[in-house]
Amino acid sequence: MKIRLASKELLVDSIVDGEGLRSVIWTQGCSHHCKECHNPETWDFNTGTLVDIEDIKKEIDNLSLQDGITLSGGDPFFQAKACTEIAKYAKEKGLNVWAYTGFLFENLLKVEDMKELLKYVDVLVDGPFILEQRSLTLSYRGSSNQRIINVPKSLKDGKVHQIKKYDRKK
Repeated sequence: MKIRLASKELLVDSIVDGEGLRSVIWTQGCSHHCKECHNPETWDFNTGTLVDIEDIKKEIDNLSLQDGITLSGGDPFFQAKACTEIAKYAKEKGLNVWAYTGFLFENLLKVEDMKELLKYVDVLVDGPFILEQRSLTLSYRGSSNQRIINVPKSLKDGKVHQIKKYDRKK
């Protein structure tokens, strides 16, 4: 199985794309087209680099200091099957998984492939970036409409559980 990535580097270390030291996988392709998106070069579904999932798994095997991986983009839920394979593998390796999406959690539950990916995500930052709600004081998100969700608890209870510790400003 292959995935289309925005970056030629498979994993990029970050401390701003989720809690702790994370390796970020930047997927290619997004139709949300948020005004003033910080990654508009990731919108086109036909550009980027096509990468075999096995190569990403090898990169994950080499991680040592990272707390987890973050699926970002673009929007990883447009490549839900491939991202599910990556997230599942990361979980098997003891890493936590964050994902960013312009979709709302409730809408992801309506699409089987997207719902399957959620089963391997610990924390989801959902909702489109809205320029008018932008704030540089928010933790791990760009605009105040975006929610930081405890996915396992939300799936179990059938309702959204936001993670309160990220509600406070930096």
